[in-house]
Amino acid sequence: MKCYSIGEVAAKFNIPESTLRYYEKQGLLPLIERDEAGRRLFSEDQVALLATVICLKTTHMPISGIKQYMDWVVEGDSTIDLRLEMMRNHKDKVLDEIFWMTESLKRIDEKIERYTNRTQERNND
Repeated sequence: MKCYSIGEVAAKFNIPESTLRYYEKQGLLPLIERDEAGRRLFSEDQVALLATVICLKTTHMPISGIKQYMDWVVEGDSTIDLRLEMMRNHKDKVLDEIFWMTESLKRIDEKIERYTNRTQERNND
């Protein structure tokens, strides 16, 4: 099985290596193996798990929630129902945030339109 260095994984996801080290210390990247020199090695499965961590982080799941999710992943299939419930709840929160961001964006667009009109009026005077 192909393994990737921390530098390769950081480059793949366009994140600093220090972020990967932090995620590992927080328990978000369980079972990371190391080579003889102590360097982290990321398997394909761990890269896939990292993609999930990044997705959850990007959608504002707290580190504690991501940690719980990863703990359940490590526990195995007996936690699938818990993971499903967590993902459904998180999806609802993301959809709520999208709604409020969309509403806020409308207000920002109104301001841009108002200021654009004022600027054009001023320039026409």
